[in-house]
Amino acid sequence: MKQHEAIIQTMERLGGLATLGQLNQEVFKIKDCYWGTKTPFATIRRLVQQRPEIYKIRPGLYGLAKLKKENENKGIIQETQRNKNTKEIVEFNHSYYQGILLQLGTLKKFDTFAPNQDKNKRFLSQTLEEIRTLKSIPSFCYQRVVQRSATIDVIWFNDRMMPHSFFEIEHSSDIQNSLLKFSDLQDFFARMIIVADKSRKGEYEGKIKYSSFKEISNRVLFLDYDSLYRQYEQQVQQQQFSVII
Repeated sequence: MKQHEAIIQTMERLGGLATLGQLNQEVFKIKDCYWGTKTPFATIRRLVQQRPEIYKIRPGLYGLAKLKKENENKGIIQETQRNKNTKEIVEFNHSYYQGILLQLGTLKKFDTFAPNQDKNKRFLSQTLEEIRTLKSIPSFCYQRVVQRSATIDVIWFNDRMMPHSFFEIEHSSDIQNSLLKFSDLQDFFARMIIVADKSRKGEYEGKIKYSSFKEISNRVLFLDYDSLYRQYEQQVQQQQFSVII
């Protein structure tokens, strides 16, 4: 079996679409395909970008061209400059990147939480409730603080059930709203990260300079979608090794 055929067969088994991370995990289970290369992950990336049978949905997510209409009927729509701010794309992107953050946190050995109001939203074939490791947010502080943090898009918790990282995903809404949440949680020794398209970095840099955010201006980080996905993919690849040095 040729390499691109193994990729297509894997995508068919996964329901007609897959992240690069999923392909890196699953494609090598096909035993009659030979990957005689020192860089198989790079080969997979190149093939999904070049093969006409495969189309790019958004960073790190690809679908089978023959099933494009079926994917669209499921709400999985290819993002373009024209439709990127439509309700359908905004909602899909939000839960998609929540799912990536939840999976990445699990790979990094953190417990993960996403808000209960989002638990039925979908990340490809799963709901966010199926991906998050915590069904309820830990009572790590006063109840009013816990309630405030429960609206954060994704939280990673360490083994002491204290927040390690707060993530807010901003596709089109006002970044200032997320900064206000972070400001309320500034007394915790936790990372605070805005996740958005790289085109919004200038907006973020302008808002973080407001005097209202002086106390957190050196603590909040900006992470663009592409960088997030590359880190997720690298973490998936590391799982292939029995020893990481």
